[in-house]
Amino acid sequence: MESWVRFSAQSQAKERVFRAAQYACTLLGYTLQKGGARAELLNTIKQLEAHMSLTRKLMRLGNSAEALEAAKRTVHLSDCVLRLCITVAHLNRAMYFACDNVLWAGKTGLLPELDQNKWSQRSFRYYLFALILNLTRDAYEIRLLMERESRSSSSKSFNSSPSPLTPTPENGGEFPLTPSPSSVLPPLPPLPMLSARLNKQFHLLITVLRNNPPLLLDLLKNTCDIFIPLDRLGMYPTGSGFVGACGLTSSILSILTIVYPWLKLKP
Repeated sequence: MESWVRFSAQSQAKERVFRAAQYACTLLGYTLQKGGARAELLNTIKQLEAHMSLTRKLMRLGNSAEALEAAKRTVHLSDCVLRLCITVAHLNRAMYFACDNVLWAGKTGLLPELDQNKWSQRSFRYYLFALILNLTRDAYEIRLLMERESRSSSSKSFNSSPSPLTPTPENGGEFPLTPSPSSVLPPLPPLPMLSARLNKQFHLLITVLRNNPPLLLDLLKNTCDIFIPLDRLGMYPTGSGFVGACGLTSSILSILTIVYPWLKLKP
C-alpha cells in the first residue's frame, strides 16, 4: 500500500511538471507571436505543447479511478457542506478524467472516428463544475474561519477591557448631570458604518488567509485554473497568453503542495 501511494505521488508530481511545461509553451508561443517570431518557430512551440498535452493524458489514465476512491472517502465527512462540495467535485473530476482518456484514445488513433471537439467540450464542462465546487468549498471554509476569528477577537477584547464601577449614590458617587453636547457622540452615517464594517471584514479575511497557507494556496490555484475551462468553452475568452500564465501559476502551486505536503488542503 505504501509503495502504491509513493508511486501515485511520483506520477502526480511528474504530471504536474509536464502541465507546467505545457502551459509554459502556451505562454511562450503567445509571447513570440506578439513579438513577430517566425512561423517555423511558432509551429515548433505548438507541436511541443501538443506532445506535452498528449503525455499528460497518458499519465492520467488511472486518475478517474483515484477520483472515485477519493469521493468514497469524503462521502462520510460530518460537515454536510464540505461533504457535498468535495464529494461532487471528486465525481466531476472522475468524469473529466474519463473524457480525457477517451480523448487520448482518439488522438493516438485507437478511436479514429471520435469527435474530439465534442469530447473536449464535455471534458472542460466537468472540469469547470469541479472547480466551481472547489471554490465554493474554499469560500465556505473562509467564512467559518472568519467567524471563529471574529468570536476569538471579541472574546479577547471583552476579557481585556476594564469594567469601571459606575458612580451612583449607593457607592458614594453622584448622579451625572445633564451631559454636555460635546460628550454626546452623534450617530455615524450609514456610509462610514458600512466602510468600517467592510474594513473589518477585509482585515479578518487577510488574517485568516495569512494563518492558513493551505487554504490560501488552494484558493489561488482554483482561481487560476477556472479561467482555463471558461476560455476553452467560450464563456469568458481571455486569450492564450492569459490562459498560459494561469495554467503555469496553478501548476507551480500544485507542485509546491506535492513537495511540501503540509501545504495541501485537507480533507
